Amino acid sequence: MDRFRTLKRMQVEPDEFDSGMEEETPMAEPRPPIAGGGDEEEKAEEDEKMGFMGMKVPRRRASTEKDYGGDYIGVDSDKNLSKILSKQGDTKVLFADYILKLTGSGKMKKRILIVTDFAVYLVDPDSDSLKRRIALAAIDSICMSNFGDNFFAIIAPSEYDCLMASCRKNEISDALLKGTKNASGGYQIEVIISNKFEYHAADDLVKQIVCEEIDGHVKTRITKKEAQ
Repeated sequence: MDRFRTLKRMQVEPDEFDSGMEEETPMAEPRPPIAGGGDEEEKAEEDEKMGFMGMKVPRRRASTEKDYGGDYIGVDSDKNLSKILSKQGDTKVLFADYILKLTGSGKMKKRILIVTDFAVYLVDPDSDSLKRRIALAAIDSICMSNFGDNFFAIIAPSEYDCLMASCRKNEISDALLKGTKNASGGYQIEVIISNKFEYHAADDLVKQIVCEEIDGHVKTRITKKEAQ
């Protein structure tokens, strides 16, 4: 299926006022779980070499040992992550993985994205601190292109939107839909597939995402939308 195809590379054009984003970012395809044991040292070495979208990410316990069916880092076996969820009364994890979050200035930051049946969590993997919690009820939609550019935006009108990148963006949207499927009032998050969309990086900052495929690569432009 073309929607789920991951291209080998993507090119990002940063805002003209920001030079913090890399222009060429190699993509890492999600790896299937390693079955049947195998050489643990070899698996560890392979995992250390694997970069996520051009950035190194730390390995967590059990992250390569079994298929969690949406939980790719083993939240239930991580005391810090479990504690963060339990403080909010959350226990059912629909999705968990490392992602990249883009700040309002265009810089990329490593984060752990956790989707439960109540909220979305963004956790700093270095400090194990909760950076943001978005209740599913506050999310209006999730926007993404039809390409394998990995970018997607969570639109939360009552707060501010969040632009992220993950090679599992389609699975993330499925988790968000699943989380709101049985919500009271029949509320469900809208999935918007468009190669051009906008998001509010802050109350007074709107950015536009434009994706196009050129010579087998996806070119993504992220620009500030000027007030009209």
